[in-house]
Amino acid sequence: MKIALAQLNYTIGAFESNKMKIIRSINEAKAQHADLLLFAEQAICGTPAYDLLNKVTFLELCEEALVEIASYCDNISVLVGLPIQHNNRTISVAALIQNRKVVRYVGKRNVIWRDDKGYITPSEGCEYVKICGRKVAVVVNEDILAEQEYGDYADIIVNITASRYSRGIVEKRYDFLRRLAYTKGKTVVFLNQVGAQTDVVFDGSSAVFNGRGEAVALLKNFEEDFLVVDVEADLPHIEIPYQDKTVNVYHAIKLGLKDYFEKNGFTQACLGLSGGIDSAVVVAVAADVLGPENVRVLMMPSQFSSDHSVDDALKLAENLGIEYDIVPITETYTTVMKAMRPVFGDLPFDVAEENIQARIRGLMMMAVSNKFGHILLNTTNKSEMAVGYGTLYGDTNGSISLLGDLYKSEVFDLARYINRDTEIIPENIILKAPSAELRPEQRDDESLPPYDVLDAILYRMIEEGQHREEIINAGFDAEVVYKVYGMVLRNEHKRYQFCPVLRLSTRTFGKERVMPLTNRYGY
Repeated sequence: MKIALAQLNYTIGAFESNKMKIIRSINEAKAQHADLLLFAEQAICGTPAYDLLNKVTFLELCEEALVEIASYCDNISVLVGLPIQHNNRTISVAALIQNRKVVRYVGKRNVIWRDDKGYITPSEGCEYVKICGRKVAVVVNEDILAEQEYGDYADIIVNITASRYSRGIVEKRYDFLRRLAYTKGKTVVFLNQVGAQTDVVFDGSSAVFNGRGEAVALLKNFEEDFLVVDVEADLPHIEIPYQDKTVNVYHAIKLGLKDYFEKNGFTQACLGLSGGIDSAVVVAVAADVLGPENVRVLMMPSQFSSDHSVDDALKLAENLGIEYDIVPITETYTTVMKAMRPVFGDLPFDVAEENIQARIRGLMMMAVSNKFGHILLNTTNKSEMAVGYGTLYGDTNGSISLLGDLYKSEVFDLARYINRDTEIIPENIILKAPSAELRPEQRDDESLPPYDVLDAILYRMIEEGQHREEIINAGFDAEVVYKVYGMVLRNEHKRYQFCPVLRLSTRTFGKERVMPLTNRYGY
């Protein structure tokens, strides 16, 4: 029995282009004499579609596209995902097409993903279908996790899904599929989609495991792919390649940025280049994805900026071949301070004066964005977002955040990976002590614990949900833990106003970690 896997990149609501991709894959599968062709969950409409799933017109367009797709399905069985209305509720199903007709819907029972809850209603779950005389268990998305509910009476288990990327998910998924196939003694076919939708990235990584728990087919990570596999042949097993987390994160960010621009019709980006590690990584990724001719930066030194920061930023811009302008803000800053003198009086220099600089830079970047139609890229990382180490309406500006789900230490890992073959990011940017340079000789570690300590505490607090006492009992200094905990709680209001963040973890601020603004009691 030959099963074709079509790992494709869909766009939400782009019914015509999604449909044509599906039809091209149907023709290719028929040309290779496949018996069954698989497409991802909600392939016809793209996902996550949120409130579009409550619109009758949207669901009708899904079914109209399905009918046309079915007209191409002669001499082949096809499973394709879409949302349908059932008993005045929206459910996510795999539609089985045979002999040009939709003969069955298999619904998703376990609605686990937060983006689906409130939009998708649980359905019946796994069902068995006959294809080429074989009994196939059809499982949609998270239902694959409920192992006791399916597979015992099937010859083959097929899972069509829309499983998003998060750090470490690829190897965890492979481990689960390997164990499932071995435990059930069945061939398991896993078909995922690929691509990005605003802040969500789907990594693909579709796979086939035989009944001995061996991988016999692996599709590409972060790319479209198509493969026909004879699941009854004695195929050689494939060694699963090592999944380097930094490499996968890098490809996830590139795919997220690429699809954010392409699917929204954007072409050009801008950002402020400070000579620091965060803006260096963002601009290097942007130049790689969009092309250096489509990236523009401003360097905006103040009287507090070090010479090496400007030199580092210049060298980076020249290495990338991007357009840049140097616009000093000292005069503008002086003008603002003079205007505010009657208000500030003789009060000492503090965070207010520091933040004026950041907000001037944010204003200038938005001016470039408006004047030239460039999309402003945010450069804040997760460590800074967690503790509020960023100026609201200043360096928190931007339309999309590439690093907002990566801790500072992970940003350094990305910089080293970008420099794996040649020095794109000047080595001094990677080696020097991080600083916002908003006052003389400022260093981040004057206000924050060292980033290796800070990130370790934040990871336990955010990713693992540990309370203060648990973190202290793990060996961290109690005073530091209480300080970090307090900073995270106090800065929730900033995160509520932040732009979309590419989701690269299982606990992204504002999506997987949603906290009330009123949380002063420290839960």
